[in-house]
Amino acid sequence: MKTVYLTAAARSFGVGLTGVLLGLFLAQRGLGANALGLVVGAGLAGVTAGTAAAAFFGERLGRRRALILCAVLSAIGLAGVAIGQSVAVLAVASLLGMVNGMGRDRGAAQTLEQSLLADAATDAERTRAFTRYSFVQDVGGAIGSLAAALPALLERVLPITPTDASRWVLLGAAALTLGTGVLYLRLPPEQSAAGRSRRAWWRVPLSPLARKRVGGLAGLFALDSVGGGFLAGSILTYWFFRRFGLGGEVLGPVFFAARALNALSYLAAERLAARIGLIRTMVFTHLPSSALLCALPFLASAPLAIALFLAREALVQMDVPTRQSYVAAVTAPGERTFALGATGIVRNAGWAVGPPAAGVAMTTFGIGAPLVIGATLKMIYDVALFVSYRNVRPPEEREGQE
Repeated sequence: MKTVYLTAAARSFGVGLTGVLLGLFLAQRGLGANALGLVVGAGLAGVTAGTAAAAFFGERLGRRRALILCAVLSAIGLAGVAIGQSVAVLAVASLLGMVNGMGRDRGAAQTLEQSLLADAATDAERTRAFTRYSFVQDVGGAIGSLAAALPALLERVLPITPTDASRWVLLGAAALTLGTGVLYLRLPPEQSAAGRSRRAWWRVPLSPLARKRVGGLAGLFALDSVGGGFLAGSILTYWFFRRFGLGGEVLGPVFFAARALNALSYLAAERLAARIGLIRTMVFTHLPSSALLCALPFLASAPLAIALFLAREALVQMDVPTRQSYVAAVTAPGERTFALGATGIVRNAGWAVGPPAAGVAMTTFGIGAPLVIGATLKMIYDVALFVSYRNVRPPEEREGQE
């Protein structure tokens, strides 16, 4: 599925670029905090709504068609944000275009691509396929973040204002996103899509067993993502600044190194999962990463805190490809798009809840409180996941025991 890997990398590049550049571009245009929040919030609402639509209708419409539609809408949305004049136009463009201001590629297209990967791979190859997918996503996103420096380069070689330079780069991201829609034409048509479309639209496309499994996983993933919201990048950078006085010249490279460690850890996760299983890999890497984070507020020196933070980043994302592979493993073809979409939606919702709660925790208990609370929630999730699902094994692990 080289086409899926290529489109994921290209789209993640655009998302990583947008995550850094969008706020700056809106500020350059003189928009205040309320307008900024409205436009970014509308985009994230669009991401959530788009993921829900993909979950319910992706199989019925056909995943290739749905992916092309996502690419077209995203390109139009980015272009609308780049050239729109009023706040209302910017917000509507951001909403309909699912413009992602978080900088991480999570949304409808990811759900559909992961479903295609799961169906195309054998049970033995599935985790490797998800590992490669997550790797190219993070690498693309990291490079996209660095590409946010392009407007400054354009200003040096062209007689344009900073605002116009950012606008042209955003339009370039829109063109790149539209290009992924062209690449999706290379995907084979899905012969089963028409048959699946006969299912009533309001019915959850899951068998009773899959509904039970996915419902339980969604609840646990929501808990994990609320904990993750307490540990959002903006919260961590604020803590480093307040605790040690570190600025962007230090934290920029630190967080780039963190993203690189995240990507490399996926490769280790695949090998570990082949030895000890998906659930054990998810829990036995995620639990110690949270324990490391709990210790972070109590360190007295910035170098030691950075080292511990990077050690945590080398472990914390190893559950990403294994989690995605596990959700696909415990559901059947025709159910996976909904299952992956539903679990993605609750994670997005949990991330939205965490940061405001983190602000309250900082005010009430101190600047280190979100780190301890978020890590504690994640450890509770790890224990609950292991207790609840350690005996629900994917097919390749059951075969290995026969």
